[in-house]
Amino acid sequence: MNKLLVICGPTATGKTSLALHLAEKFGGELVSADSRQVYRGMDVITGKGIPVNFKFKISNLKLGAEEIGYWTDSRLKIWLTDIVTPTAPFSVSQWRKEAKKTIDRLLQKDRLPIVVGGTGLYIESIIKNIESIDIPPNKKLREQLKDKTTEELYETLASVDAIRAANMNQSDKKNPRRLLRAIEVGLSRERQSKRQSKEFNYLLIGLIAPKDILFERIEKGILARLEQGALAEVEKLLKNGVSWDAQSMTGIGYRELKPYFEKRENLEVCIKNWIKAEQRYACRQLTWFKKYKELKWFDIASGNWRQEVEILVHNWYN
Repeated sequence: MNKLLVICGPTATGKTSLALHLAEKFGGELVSADSRQVYRGMDVITGKGIPVNFKFKISNLKLGAEEIGYWTDSRLKIWLTDIVTPTAPFSVSQWRKEAKKTIDRLLQKDRLPIVVGGTGLYIESIIKNIESIDIPPNKKLREQLKDKTTEELYETLASVDAIRAANMNQSDKKNPRRLLRAIEVGLSRERQSKRQSKEFNYLLIGLIAPKDILFERIEKGILARLEQGALAEVEKLLKNGVSWDAQSMTGIGYRELKPYFEKRENLEVCIKNWIKAEQRYACRQLTWFKKYKELKWFDIASGNWRQEVEILVHNWYN
């Protein structure tokens, strides 16, 4: 069966570095699974971490009218970063479509596809069959429901899909966007299910660190991005016509810096808010990935974790 290696976990754990190492050792190529890194020109704040010796090259592939490229040092390749402009909307359905095509091409060339990133829904869309992913937004329905309260939306969902409504946590019940989406899915298909994909024999590797070490790494990473030109990146995006309302600008880092650029808050406060937001995001990532019972965790604070990963991958792949 086709083999697929997945490296996931919270931000700031060195996933890309490990993936590149394993790609070189086992003849693989990387497929990025990060919703913040699909945008061109948004490199610093999203922490793409592309090695300095890598160059961007255009392939013969296209996403709509856009040409798709990849990063390479002539030996290794990183796919699915920098694939859309910052003004373009981009969905998990679009990512899955491109990811599956990329993975299929790599398998045909006897290369090991290594999906790497921290966007849980991207990864789940590949390793599970999520039927709701490809259901498009229902503009007419959203217009009809736009003025309803969250309580009214929840009642509507309960009448459409009682099981989905009953399984929602308190946060989701108060989130109008998620309630609307659940209603769309419920109306589009009588029954939604998630089934284990039989398409791949996959190995899930998760990188983790003690909370204090992880939070310190996140803070150091953000301070480094500021030195690398995070503010200049935002200025350039705004100058090039990217609005704060763009989907790409709602990502962590951009939204925390927004009050500074609008002269509503000083930079020090915005940086602190950015660090806190990134740390909270890491906690949410951990919560998401811990639901996968088959995931093998490795503590990056331990001394020999890389060697243990190599042994695991070797035994699985060979």
